[in-house]
Amino acid sequence: MEGAKKYLSGIVLSAVISAAAYLLSLVVPAGILGGTLIALLLGMSLNPLVSRYKVFEPGINWSSKIILRAGIILAGITLSFSQVVQAGKYALILMLFTLTTAFGVGYICRKVFNINWKLSSLLSVSTAICGGTAVATLGPTIRAENRDIAYAISATFIFDLLTVIAFPWIGRLLGLGDTGYGLWIGTCVNDTSSVVAAGYAFSDAAGLLATIVKLTRTLFIVPIVLVFSWIYAKKEVSSQAAEKVSIRKIFPWFILGFLAVVGIRSTGFVPANLVSNISFMSKFFLSMALAAIGLKTSFNEVAGVGIKPMVAAVVIDVSVVFVSLFAQAGILHFLG
Repeated sequence: MEGAKKYLSGIVLSAVISAAAYLLSLVVPAGILGGTLIALLLGMSLNPLVSRYKVFEPGINWSSKIILRAGIILAGITLSFSQVVQAGKYALILMLFTLTTAFGVGYICRKVFNINWKLSSLLSVSTAICGGTAVATLGPTIRAENRDIAYAISATFIFDLLTVIAFPWIGRLLGLGDTGYGLWIGTCVNDTSSVVAAGYAFSDAAGLLATIVKLTRTLFIVPIVLVFSWIYAKKEVSSQAAEKVSIRKIFPWFILGFLAVVGIRSTGFVPANLVSNISFMSKFFLSMALAAIGLKTSFNEVAGVGIKPMVAAVVIDVSVVFVSLFAQAGILHFLG
């Protein structure tokens, strides 16, 4: 009991910040400023004060790790394997182009701007997969610094804010149809709430397709995390005595929980209201975890990362936008 008590204050603080972030997100138009980002920013704002009191530290650390994994596992309830099939051959082929672009351009930016590989990987995975959730998932897996996680999530937000405002107008200017626009938005906009906002601002049909494609992208977080777990392990042992990488030690076991929840949702037996409640709980847990990460990170630390990674983030995002736009046009032309 005494052991559990030491975690309580930090967990409660993270939960309170998450609840405050949720309430604040309700007043933001079109959901363009999600609760997770608000929680991160609130946590960072409180860092100078909270960091003075060690009593919060155990619970904050616990929330940033265990609560984070719980949130990721429960996030599987928003996706079913049938949605992947429904997204169809167009979306899956298009994702191969965008994933390759995000990580390829990210690697080039890493070399050109001399960015550490962990931060460049977070910037790439944010664009390639699902914004802040992907960053929060991959960050602990590769032992990224809290400041790098916060930086990558902030860069994602800035880009998504612009897409929600500009992309519906650009889509109409280019004469895109519902299918073309939905595929484009679903594969190049990062955060789910931004995909929904930008998609439905164009049309209901485009919004539905964009949402399905975006959720399908989320499933790719599984192989990405596995690959980066292996990369991290190899880099860790490269400077030490030669030894084999243990799959058992590096395997992110919480990913199996995520897949299990996706499988449960795929059965079709989960009531819609339960899906909604679990989805809300997942978002709340993720918001708690990011609040905890924010509480361990100061704005000065993030600012100290410099402008180059932000330029790299813009280059990666813009590259994916153009590749997705031209690729979906070509795919619809040849396969349509």
